[in-house]
Amino acid sequence: METLEGYVEHIIFRNTENGYTVMNVVADEEEITCVGSMQYIDEGEMLKMEGEYKEHSLYGQQFIIQSYELKEPEDTVAIERYLASGAIKGIGAALAARIVRRFKEDTFRIIEEEPERLKEVKGISERMSREIASQVEEKKDLRQAMLFLQQYGINTTLAVRIYDKYGADIYRILKENPYRLADDINGIGFKIADEIATKVGINTDSDFRIKSGLLYALVQAGNDGHTYLPKEELLYKTKELLGLAEVDVEKHLMDMVVDRKLVIKEEKGQMHVFANLSYHTELNTARMLTELNILCSQEDYQVDKRIERIEQELGEELDEKQRLAVKEAVGNGVLVITGGPGTGKTTTINAILKYFEEEDMVVELAAPTGRAAKRMSEATGYEAKTIHRLLELSGVPDEGGRTEFERNEQNPLESDVIIVDEMSMVDIYLMHSLLKAVVAGTRLILVGDANQLPSVGPGSVLKDIIESEIFTVVRLTKIFRQAARSNIVMNAHKINEGQPLDLQNKKTDFFIMRRYESQGILEMIKKLIVDILPPNIKVEPYDIQVMTPMRKGQLGVEELNVYLQGILNPPSKSKAEKKTGNVVFRVGDKVMQIKNDYQLEWEIQNKYKIAIEKGTGVFNGDMGIVSEINTFAETLTVHFDDNRVVQYSFKQIEELEHAYAITIHKSQGSEYPAIIMPLLTGPRMLMNRNLLYTGVTRAKRCVTIVGDERTVQEMVHNKSENKRYTDLKARIMEFNTVLE
Repeated sequence: METLEGYVEHIIFRNTENGYTVMNVVADEEEITCVGSMQYIDEGEMLKMEGEYKEHSLYGQQFIIQSYELKEPEDTVAIERYLASGAIKGIGAALAARIVRRFKEDTFRIIEEEPERLKEVKGISERMSREIASQVEEKKDLRQAMLFLQQYGINTTLAVRIYDKYGADIYRILKENPYRLADDINGIGFKIADEIATKVGINTDSDFRIKSGLLYALVQAGNDGHTYLPKEELLYKTKELLGLAEVDVEKHLMDMVVDRKLVIKEEKGQMHVFANLSYHTELNTARMLTELNILCSQEDYQVDKRIERIEQELGEELDEKQRLAVKEAVGNGVLVITGGPGTGKTTTINAILKYFEEEDMVVELAAPTGRAAKRMSEATGYEAKTIHRLLELSGVPDEGGRTEFERNEQNPLESDVIIVDEMSMVDIYLMHSLLKAVVAGTRLILVGDANQLPSVGPGSVLKDIIESEIFTVVRLTKIFRQAARSNIVMNAHKINEGQPLDLQNKKTDFFIMRRYESQGILEMIKKLIVDILPPNIKVEPYDIQVMTPMRKGQLGVEELNVYLQGILNPPSKSKAEKKTGNVVFRVGDKVMQIKNDYQLEWEIQNKYKIAIEKGTGVFNGDMGIVSEINTFAETLTVHFDDNRVVQYSFKQIEELEHAYAITIHKSQGSEYPAIIMPLLTGPRMLMNRNLLYTGVTRAKRCVTIVGDERTVQEMVHNKSENKRYTDLKARIMEFNTVLE
């Protein structure tokens, strides 16, 4: 890492959204092209930068800035240069020279303390002197704030957001309670606030730190899918987080309840502690579901006659449970349809669609992910949208950083029926947003497989709704003849029922390749992707998805992706690359978005690369191919599976990871022509029936397990699941007890 000090001579290019800047900097009388993300930098500014020199193929040598700090102009030359840069409106080079010639090193003091003296300089009126002083003061406040925040290790982007939020109050807030930043500013979590607090000198057992730590422990619990924590578990996790032993953390709980930061509920003798938002999200979700759950009276014989006519149109006879599902869809405000693979969920949805279509009712189809929505569209012939698109994502988060949608209580969906597929993937926050946009009288039909893994986000929505026993639930159980010929479907049901699998490799859609050590498994995966599967099941190597239970280890996502990238997309002089940390992104790479980014812009292009549709929002689990890497503009472009094109700045590519291999959890809602699952060893809580079932049901044409058959059979018998702390079921039952 090298250090460079100089002043900004000329800004060549700046991206106002992400701050990406190309500029000429003069250092030791030499002009150097510098490139980096620089918010609030003007021509004439003095900078101290750290980074490294790189040779650009088109633009020659550049200094790539990793970090920088602002410096005050220190001599008359620097002061004149700054004033002449255009940073202060109305001052050009000649006037700057006259001002500095008159006041020398005292120039800034005169402007700040005695601005009326500027009239001593030819060409400056009284009004102009006030305007100059006002501009300098404004820039000085920002510059001082930047310098102040830099000493606590806060980068410029965050510093600007902090200054915009607090203004001159930042000095008091940082010295009294820097943990306020974690509450008030999206993107600053407990850890950043805690680092600042340490530098400021806040005691490790301060009340501010303990309260912030309690909230952070609940945030972390949300990342594990929980909406609350039992009190004792929360206290233990907070003490571990803060590195405290004897300090009484519990005494702060009631203060935080009074301050409306926490909610504590007693359930069956146990104290459940919620962050305020989590509690009210579950509470309001339960209330809105209950309000939708109204009976819609219909004459049975009329419904039966119409179902018979629909069966003739579809050319399929519905079984007893499918007919029941259609009837219940007609007669209930809220209906849950659940069933495993091959049990006719799609046929049932199609019959329901036909029924309501004949009633001239407006029906909306939705799913949690782009892939799931695409599958739903292909299966029904009707347009299906992601839930985010259905609700018209605004792209602007609220003050707490949460998603905002155009469709809500004030602007509800104009639909008579809403059918949501892959409900096991829907977390409590997305469900809450959906319900806010649904008015009473709209039929809400929730379709999903209750035996799939729960959502990545907090909550266990589908399971809690079913287990509340308040809403009508139709369970499809019959495996239809065509599905019964599939070993994928039959083995999936065996997994679900805890029965031993057929691993005899007698059919062409379900195999096990027995290997008992990691290297042998890797070699077999390579052979399957390159040589065996493409010609036999007519797929391209990129259509084959490797899915693994773990992130770490030789058979975990991280190492598998390095291995598979080397096989499927090796280095080439014709392919641009971008290295970030230990990861190399290359044109042609298969990648996945790993966090929800509601403000990331996308567009759908025609064959001439002209945008025909634009929007915002890219979501956890979206997959695509890297189509371009521009090292000058510092951007990486991804073409996603649903034809959206997204351009990432290099600073944003931490939101991406390679997707040659993904975790089984990340595969939810997706379907692939062929999957390969390496299964050798792993933690018992992870290697369970639920995980294996989810993995197997992601395959359309072929499942290949590579590993130890004993591990597979042990997973079938292992019913243990990670406990999710959620109380939606309890809140639903409370509302319905009150109504009774």
